[in-house]
Amino acid sequence: MTVLQIIIITVGIVVCIVGLNLWHYLKLKKQYQKLTDQHRQFIHLVETPNDFMYYADVYPVVKFKYLSPSAENFFGKGSNDHAYLSPEVAFQDIHPDDQALLLKKITGDIDYSQPIIQRWKDQNGNYRWFEEYATPIYENGKLISLQGMLRNIDERIVMQEKLQYQLYHDSLTDLYNRTYFKDAFTKLDEGKSCSAGLLLCDLDQLKFTNDTFGHSVGDELIKKAAVQLKMATGDSAIAARIGGDEFVVLMQDINEQELYEQLARVRESCREAEVFLSIGAAFTPDSTGKMTMLFSEADRNMYKDKEINRQCI
Repeated sequence: MTVLQIIIITVGIVVCIVGLNLWHYLKLKKQYQKLTDQHRQFIHLVETPNDFMYYADVYPVVKFKYLSPSAENFFGKGSNDHAYLSPEVAFQDIHPDDQALLLKKITGDIDYSQPIIQRWKDQNGNYRWFEEYATPIYENGKLISLQGMLRNIDERIVMQEKLQYQLYHDSLTDLYNRTYFKDAFTKLDEGKSCSAGLLLCDLDQLKFTNDTFGHSVGDELIKKAAVQLKMATGDSAIAARIGGDEFVVLMQDINEQELYEQLARVRESCREAEVFLSIGAAFTPDSTGKMTMLFSEADRNMYKDKEINRQCI
């Protein structure tokens, strides 16, 4: 083998080695870039404005090991450092009604497969709603740590409350609607017995008002009647609009005298506002199984009152 051949072979081997090393380098660089991109995506997920993650020991003592920086969006700058030093701050900042839930979470007395809905006080002193998914970590069968993610759900709660309000309130008067009244009525009829009173009201001359002045004037009359009912009954009773010109006032845990005192207040309030209602009252000391009869009695009394009102016109 000549010297030239040896040189060519040697150069070829070197080129192959360099080529292989370059190929491995490029492959590793590509894998690194992929991992870096995934890491960036993970960090982005962790630090989204409405989410934050945590890792905490719960045994032998409660201690935060990690809180994502986005937690400070809610609890203020430096709040993470404060939580690392004083983990008991969690019991100070959670809503009092949710403290028992927090205790169950850190003692393992909760279903971790379900979201945990809770309220926490933010840096401005306002309670914010969060949905948490927590994962327990056990050692020898004992809960030692928790890791999880919390997401702010204020907007969802506001929407749910709005839908709940619309479900149970009359859109014209803002009184409770027929659905809410029926639910309350059924609970009294089927639940634990208590005393109950009912005022069934019919707005006189609504048809005449609609036919003569138009439905917009009739709507104003309905709203005026609703205001007087609410003013007269306050929070002590359920005032509801259950039909076009029909209203009802439902009371529980009252005596018969209190029912007729309520009736007198409603009549006086409506008289002063020049709202004319025919009203029937009924009372029972035992609501269980008696509510249908109570409604029928109030209905009969309402029509008697309507006839008296006709004769007085």
